[in-house]
Amino acid sequence: MSDRAALLKGIRVWLVFFVVCLVLSGATAFPLVHELRWTEEALRSLGAPEHLPGLTEWIERVRDGLDAADADHPFLLYGTDWLAFAHLVIAVAFLGPYRDPVRNIWVVEFGMIACAGVIPLALVCGPLRGIPFWWSVIDMAFGVFGVIPLYVVRNKIKRLEALTAEPVVTGSAAAWAR
Repeated sequence: MSDRAALLKGIRVWLVFFVVCLVLSGATAFPLVHELRWTEEALRSLGAPEHLPGLTEWIERVRDGLDAADADHPFLLYGTDWLAFAHLVIAVAFLGPYRDPVRNIWVVEFGMIACAGVIPLALVCGPLRGIPFWWSVIDMAFGVFGVIPLYVVRNKIKRLEALTAEPVVTGSAAAWAR
């Protein structure tokens, strides 16, 4: 396998991994009410209230809030539907780098910027919304861990670009070539 083919394969494998994670992350925003009920049941069956009381209390609080919103103001959950949709749409954007990584490196760089943006968002909005700091750390981890495959992909794209770069023609020869 040539260096170019190996780089292209590596880029695509990392992009598929990233897109699958992005889609799964988005898809979990649709059934939040049910997910939190399942999570609470799982925590209780594992003995978490005894060993992880803070986590158990937080999950109960969030579940109570979502149950109340679902019962009294279900339109509020429409916001999480849009969050899920945004994840799915962003995932589609990564088809560009999958098809032509060098031309569409900007999508990967955009994703890296978005991952970096998770950190200030969590640090500013978390406290404003009464989110425990440890939960904001979990949210920030999505940005930190999300940027890793994108960083790897960007480096591979830069190497691929260097392999496929055409020699630059300068001077009068360039004028005649046009």
